[in-house]
Order: sequence, then structure tokens, then C-alpha cells
Amino acid sequence: QVQLVESGGGLVQAGDSLRLSCAASGRTFSSYTMGWFRQAPGKEREFVARIRWSGTTFYADSVKGRFTISRDNAENTVSLQMNSLKREDTAVYYCAAAAKLFPSSSEYLYWGQGTQVTVSA
Repeated sequence: QVQLVESGGGLVQAGDSLRLSCAASGRTFSSYTMGWFRQAPGKEREFVARIRWSGTTFYADSVKGRFTISRDNAENTVSLQMNSLKREDTAVYYCAAAAKLFPSSSEYLYWGQGTQVTVSA
């Protein structure tokens, strides 16, 4: 069982940066693939980024070059550094954990409650 708690959301202006954090409980955190997803109003939840236990990362095209996912297995945390934010990045951001190395969105087992990111013009 893994419990996830996100933090760091807020209201920023376009072009600003924001760093989201996700604190995980559970002794096997380091073995999970961790992901960030987001859901904008009226839209389906979409994949943002993921990081394997080894540190290998993968990003959605929409955030590639602007967002960076990282993890600290000793501290049981995963972070999402978001730079050059755009209005279309406005969404609730969720942290999630999967037992598979290359999980599909539906294969993430544990989810946080989400944190709101709002980007104004």
C-alpha cells in the first residue's frame, strides 16, 4: 500500500515556474514507477511525466523541455519542476504510483488527491 500526498500547487503567471512535490508512504516506494498526471476542467485526465526507479524519465510532448520529473528514493518523494508555464497548463495535478516499469495510465495503482495549478495570462 502506498499513500501519496501532493503539494506545491498555486496561482502563477504565464512564464513563471512552479515545483510540485509528492510525498509517499510505504517501504517499497523505490520500486514503483512514479507518474504525474493532470486534469483540466472539462477534459480527461492526461499523462504528464513518469520516472522509473532507476531515474529513467518520459514526458508528454506538451511538456517536454519545460517540465522535469525527479525522485528521491531516500526521502520517498517525487517532484515535478515546471518552467515556462502556459495557461494551458492549468489543471489539477496528480501524483501516481505503478508497479510496472512501463505502465499505461490505467495501470497506476495509487493516486494522490491532487493539487491545483492555475496559470494566468
